Amino acid sequence: TTPGAVGNSRPANGAVDVPMIATLGWTAAETAASHELYFGTDAEAVGNATTASPEYVGPRALGAESYDPGGLDWQSSYAWRVDEVYPTGTVKGLVWSFTTANFITVDDFESYDDIDPLPGEPGLNRIFDKWIDGFGTTTNGALVGNDMPPYAETQIVHGGAQSMIYSYDNNLKTSEATLTLVYPTDWTEGGVTKLSLWFRGASANAADKLFIALNGTAVVYHDNSAATQMTGWNQWVIDLQAFADQGVNLANVNTITIGIGTKSSPAAGGAGTMYFDDIRLYR
Repeated sequence: TTPGAVGNSRPANGAVDVPMIATLGWTAAETAASHELYFGTDAEAVGNATTASPEYVGPRALGAESYDPGGLDWQSSYAWRVDEVYPTGTVKGLVWSFTTANFITVDDFESYDDIDPLPGEPGLNRIFDKWIDGFGTTTNGALVGNDMPPYAETQIVHGGAQSMIYSYDNNLKTSEATLTLVYPTDWTEGGVTKLSLWFRGASANAADKLFIALNGTAVVYHDNSAATQMTGWNQWVIDLQAFADQGVNLANVNTITIGIGTKSSPAAGGAGTMYFDDIRLYR
């Protein structure tokens, strides 16, 4: 990095599969007075841009080291630059680049933390604070996350650094874990047509069905009625039309449920452990 220049670009320089809703961020140099921000699709143009160029976004005050470029395009490359302004002059920043994803992330499990709340306060962002399971119930046999930190799974993962460990006990119960969606709720955005997720079972698991439910009602089962025993990482791709055919308004999806068993039909069953990762929407 040039002395006096900004650093610590977010997303990282050269990052791929960046979400279309990404916000850019950086760390200010210690004694800078303000920033000048440039953004565009042509790295060379961004590198050569001046405050008179179309790539010039504008000044940014110290303490405002972020920029929301708005909805980015699918699988597209972008470049940006932040210059540091000092009383004695301007230090030109490096050109950073990134490429957006060709999918929308529903949950990649990377954002969950291990921060326990203060006594009497609700938990905020542990995996089981968001994915509501059967803890404390007698009818739902699902428990997600680990009992002790790290709460998200960090050893058996498909992508990134974390996945969701999911224990089930279907002895006269079904098992469900449900996430209330903040984004994305419009599952027509960008012309998406498919839901994809990765799962991993074990041959020692009790054989049972695996299902996905949207909005608590529309249910799609995996073709393998013993999906819980499928070893290794398996991709499951579901045509969103299968949910629309059951009355789901794909422009207004509020919840996604991962379930094991037959929804609303508890039966004598067994137990096991599953792993889930990289839930995405594709065109």
